[in-house]
Amino acid sequence: MKREPDFDQFVKVIRRQAEPDWVPLSEFGIDGGVMAEIQGPPKQGEDQAAWLVRFWRDMGFDYLSQGVNVGFPYGTRIAQDTAQLSHGTRTWVEEAKGPVTTWEEFERYPWPTVTDEAFAGFERVGRHLPQGMKLVATIPGGPFENVTFLMGFESFSYALVEQPDLVQAVIDRVDEVLVKCVEATAGMEWVGAQWINDDMGFKGGTLASPATLRRYIFPTQKRLAEIAHRHGKPVFLHSCGRLDAIMEELIDDIGVDAKHSFEDVIEPVWEAKRKWGERVGLLGGVDMDVLCRGSEEQVRAYTRRCIEECLPGGGWALGSGNTIANYMPPGNFLTMLEEAKQAR
Repeated sequence: MKREPDFDQFVKVIRRQAEPDWVPLSEFGIDGGVMAEIQGPPKQGEDQAAWLVRFWRDMGFDYLSQGVNVGFPYGTRIAQDTAQLSHGTRTWVEEAKGPVTTWEEFERYPWPTVTDEAFAGFERVGRHLPQGMKLVATIPGGPFENVTFLMGFESFSYALVEQPDLVQAVIDRVDEVLVKCVEATAGMEWVGAQWINDDMGFKGGTLASPATLRRYIFPTQKRLAEIAHRHGKPVFLHSCGRLDAIMEELIDDIGVDAKHSFEDVIEPVWEAKRKWGERVGLLGGVDMDVLCRGSEEQVRAYTRRCIEECLPGGGWALGSGNTIANYMPPGNFLTMLEEAKQAR
């Protein structure tokens, strides 16, 4: 796809300030194995950062996602990775009990320190960006993900009643790290927008009550969005699950500019466009089940429907409903992109 990247125009389309004359593309993340399968290894003399930029640009994106290199250690379960492009092992978060469930554990926990090294990747990648292309900064999870990973979802649920002061203390420590991450990246010239990645829902609704989210989670999310907006950077929220009960607040109070992560068992992206498209941008939406198990023609037909129903008027970019994962056939990813190229 030979169109030159233009992130500023991408943002105008997502904010419904311009009618798109191409099909804009958006992904939260793309697995490295998928990229290598499609593009091959770096060329002679090409470093990893340049290889990464080349992939996102050649695929037709106006940006690439870049993460901050800092995180919160938490308990995981490990199993064999049986995906087509296997990483060897796959991890899941330990949901029952995390490393911080008592005050003693809180005091012993190795809370991360945010240093300049956490942002080194932004310079390595940024200096290879062509004119018009930007990075979208990704923080190490949001406040909800981190507090439930650190405490374990079961322990977190009990602590909401039995130890609310401990829940707040964990949130405060998480807040310190996330705020430093956004403060550092939002002012970078290479950064064009901010991802807040914070899975808050499941198929039926939010994982915690809206009242709990308002008390513990929304203050940090709002702080992060305000920092990005002060620097003139839009905020993209990646959050899985049914969020109808809190969408009004995400748009009007927290101030997200675009919402990402859609799946058909909850709500197809074209229905979300009809419901929310006049108030917030929508990113992605090609159902992961279609991309992972569908035939080439099924992927083409589904992608065409997304384009036909979501592109008019702006406020939407084509992409997967979640991420380009290593269990997705690379051919189906390319088929989706090919339909975007042919549409305009």
